[in-house]
Amino acid sequence: MKELLSGNAAIARGAYENGITLAAGYPGTPSTEILENLSRYEGVYSEWAPNEKVALEVGIGAAMAGARALVTMKHVGVNVAADPLFTAAYTGVNGGLILVSADDPGMHSSQNEQDNRYYARFAKVALLEPSDSQEAKDMVGLALTISERYDIPVMLRTTTRVAHSQSMVELGEPAVREIKPYGKDVKKNLMVPAFGRLRRVSLAARLARLAEYSENTPLNFIVPGDGKAGVITSGISYQLVREVLPDAAVLKLGMTNPLPVELIKKFAAQVETLFVVEELEPYLEEQIRMLGIKVAGKEFFPDTGEYSQGLLRRCFVKAGVLPVPLQTEDLTAGLPQAPPRPPVLCAGCPHRGVFYTLQRLKLTVTGDIGCYTLGGLPPLEGIDSCVCMGASIGMAHGMDKAVPGLKGRTVAVIGDSTFLHSGITGLLNAVYNNSDSTVIILDNRTTAMTGHQDHPATGRTLMGQAAPEVDITMLCRSLGVKRVEVVDPLDISRLREVIKTETAAPGPSVVIARRPCVLLKREVRPAVTVDQEKCTGCKMCLKLSCPAISVIDSKALVNADACVGCNLCVQVCKTGAMQGGQADA
Repeated sequence: MKELLSGNAAIARGAYENGITLAAGYPGTPSTEILENLSRYEGVYSEWAPNEKVALEVGIGAAMAGARALVTMKHVGVNVAADPLFTAAYTGVNGGLILVSADDPGMHSSQNEQDNRYYARFAKVALLEPSDSQEAKDMVGLALTISERYDIPVMLRTTTRVAHSQSMVELGEPAVREIKPYGKDVKKNLMVPAFGRLRRVSLAARLARLAEYSENTPLNFIVPGDGKAGVITSGISYQLVREVLPDAAVLKLGMTNPLPVELIKKFAAQVETLFVVEELEPYLEEQIRMLGIKVAGKEFFPDTGEYSQGLLRRCFVKAGVLPVPLQTEDLTAGLPQAPPRPPVLCAGCPHRGVFYTLQRLKLTVTGDIGCYTLGGLPPLEGIDSCVCMGASIGMAHGMDKAVPGLKGRTVAVIGDSTFLHSGITGLLNAVYNNSDSTVIILDNRTTAMTGHQDHPATGRTLMGQAAPEVDITMLCRSLGVKRVEVVDPLDISRLREVIKTETAAPGPSVVIARRPCVLLKREVRPAVTVDQEKCTGCKMCLKLSCPAISVIDSKALVNADACVGCNLCVQVCKTGAMQGGQADA
């Protein structure tokens, strides 16, 4: 039976069919739906971990004990998990272990655009790259076989277009979930230097055997062509090349670490001109050049952004492979352009009041990863920076220590999920090193940006079971923070006073701005109305960047269908023109 599945759903199906017993991860686009799908299958234990490092450590433990395990994360999450990953290549596995790295060319929902194929080579683990949903499912089974046969973790690297696109997938029956016997083996699993040196030699031998496997695996195959232009490619680029150059010879690489050196040489000898087409970095191109093979790549194909058929077509025209297309009439010439629609915080978002207040107080604000990063865009402009998960607190502390003029003017903002991910140690450091910075935890009771996943403070697990709730207030106090205040971010007056007090006070302090995400717990309250007689058209309400508010003919207008009655605009309106229903502050 076949079913239309996204790449992420297909990976989950592959895990279910191939006997995976445990799965762990941290939500992050474009990887999130893998565990959400997998948690619905019986027989597979699935969990969200506080961060990617912990998730991988859970997977390593499960595999070492003899179970087949899957760990998921987006590309930047592998940075967090890199420490255990590199040593897991040394210890190897018992049951099979797969790490899914979901990369994001084009940065659809990421702060950078890194190519994690280099991680697989750097960490010396096997690397597989699916091109569609069927391969995504099939490669889970192959990855487990490789992992167990060669005693090594396998990275399954997808990209956004594979993860989220749908194609037909042949479904199979689930295998019996078997746990291999566990036996204590300190020379294999206890990485003190004396044993680690032995496992380093073992790793080299395992990689050499993997290289032999790569030469013959059906994951790497040649599509015959006309022999003029030949293309070596992998991942989603394979599908694009086949559409743009249907007659070209193609070496499709499904296993890209270790590379099949002899197969590449054989293919190169069959074509007149050899190209490498790969999104992002010249990962394949560099290694092929090192073999002494003449190849064209990044001089024609960009090393930034996501590829498309149109882009590749233009690149192959530039390379002289395709003819220059005839000029055709532009049917859109003269038509008005669609107005730009920058992303904004949702109507009623509880973070809006925080960023409005921070901007009005003219504080220096280090931000973090989450949908609240939109608070840095005009007109809110309440955030100065954003680097990575958990960085805001350490950065605020660094500013506070390095620049005396910023003392008492520096604030870090971080979401509840991100605080539990990697903000705790930053706050611990701020306490230990006597920081004067203030941390605002934007506690909306969920991991909102990736689709409302649970975390250790929500009281539920991925599989829907009740769980103990982390008390963030008590957690901060336990780290040594003496000043912890909880405020409603929709009460601007109270919020402003608390922030002014805490930034002026010596020592580190925490303000927990707590209100559930508006999409998580939708409260039915009357929409705001506008008294047209009182409205002066000052546009102060537009400073909130609320999508429900507009100004037409110099008068404010509230879209009653979009307004959720949070009444923030009522609080900022200086003429009393904005009139709310029932304030819930």
